[in-house]
Amino acid sequence: MSTTEDFITELAKAHRDVSTCPPPEMVITFFDHLLSVLFPEFAHKRQVDESGIKRILDKCRSELRDILDQNEDCVQSGRAGLEDAFFEKLPLVRKALLEDVDAIFAGDPAAGSKGEIIRTYPGFYAMAAHRIAHELLKLGVNLIPRIISEHAHRQTGIDIHPGAEIGDHFCIDHGTGIVIGETTKIGSHVKIYQGVTLGGLSVKKEDAKKKRHPTIEDNVVIYSGATILGGNTVIGTGSIIGGNVWLTKSVPPNSKIYYQAKMSNTEGETDTITYK
Repeated sequence: MSTTEDFITELAKAHRDVSTCPPPEMVITFFDHLLSVLFPEFAHKRQVDESGIKRILDKCRSELRDILDQNEDCVQSGRAGLEDAFFEKLPLVRKALLEDVDAIFAGDPAAGSKGEIIRTYPGFYAMAAHRIAHELLKLGVNLIPRIISEHAHRQTGIDIHPGAEIGDHFCIDHGTGIVIGETTKIGSHVKIYQGVTLGGLSVKKEDAKKKRHPTIEDNVVIYSGATILGGNTVIGTGSIIGGNVWLTKSVPPNSKIYYQAKMSNTEGETDTITYK
């Protein structure tokens, strides 16, 4: 056979062997429709009565059913009742997102209104994707949550793994370049700025099921460019982590951690991290 024929044979085998999964566009359409009914700021047409809302929710339910029917290999716990279980969580998802909006509005002087935050802030969009994807993941759905979270990543520059656990009143300011790893745990009333990494110390495949990412307790502020690594690393309640700090060890509650740059000289002074 010619090289072209060999290549065609290779592609045909790849198409035969690929695991079943709906195209990403189908999942993203479902996410967009769901977001438009949860938040009318995203809707092409406002629904002014309950029948219109019910019609869109029924459409979203049908879209999710079609997605899961094409994704049976990725549903861990069986299909029975899964759509109902997910849609029963939507009131809590919307409530959590409205609390995120409250936190962003309180924490950003540039926010003119809560509607502005919903319509334009990448942090809100990323969290909407995360809270929806996280609920699907908790119900035993694989891959589909990653498609949703990676769509938001492409749209916003904010990379949140759907497995991360994030508490209420979460505030992302600016957001570009934020990375939040799979086993991260974040408490309530936490605020993080652009360029923050909550990552793992290990990239070994055998550590995949271990807690590899840090725990951030309540009322913590993490400023831009900070990197916090490791599954055993805990940032205590009420702490402030300054910009460009690199941490691989825990800090106690109410700590203030700053990066302090020093000019190099003949005495060998180096950059330091200051604990208060």
